[in-house]
Amino acid sequence: MARSILFSILFYVTTALLVVLGSPLLFMPRRWAMAALKLHARVALWLLKHTVGLNFELRGGDKLPDGPCLVASKHQSAWETFALIPVFRDPALLMKRELFWIPFHGWFSTKFKMIPVDRDKGPAALRRMLAAAKDRIATGREIVIFPEGTRRQPGAPPAYKTGIALLYNALDVPCVPVALNSGAFWSRRSWYRAPGTVVVEILDPIPPGLPRAEFLVRLQEAIETASNRLAAEAEASRKIS
Repeated sequence: MARSILFSILFYVTTALLVVLGSPLLFMPRRWAMAALKLHARVALWLLKHTVGLNFELRGGDKLPDGPCLVASKHQSAWETFALIPVFRDPALLMKRELFWIPFHGWFSTKFKMIPVDRDKGPAALRRMLAAAKDRIATGREIVIFPEGTRRQPGAPPAYKTGIALLYNALDVPCVPVALNSGAFWSRRSWYRAPGTVVVEILDPIPPGLPRAEFLVRLQEAIETASNRLAAEAEASRKIS
């Protein structure tokens, strides 16, 4: 637990330093700010490795399309909210609108051109979200969404929302499923960060143009099957160690 608390302290201190020292980036090209965001993620991953012994392995990176795409990732912990950033060329994450109201965090999210989501705000908010997503796709970016909307414990029944299908139909680009097992090491309600290796697996892209029902079945089956396999792999590695 002491190592986990040390990581948390170092994480928040380095985050604060990067935000303060990086404030001039708010007035500079967006690509410079995105480079700083990726640096922050790499620093956090380094801290995890050297404080609590939590490593990171990426599988299937060669399956990512060269152009714009929709990325649908499993969401089990806070880990993937920063650690997935360096995996992609120029990701645009869907984020709750309230996060854009936080000083510095919201200012930088706007600078990064992340996509705000107004939950339960009706058709107008949905149209704004889709318009923003189309704009990011037009500039060649990856749209990253957690299709269940919130963190789910490993093994919990899946709860996929309709938003992913709306984006899939509207954007007309491949959808890349992403499986992971971060929840086995970083619990959503604990300060403890367990040693081991978080595995992120890029799965076969789903081509555009499928009927909504078929798309949702393929997406959920791909993510859940692979994530359950990775969770079992994490459990087996703990027993061996």
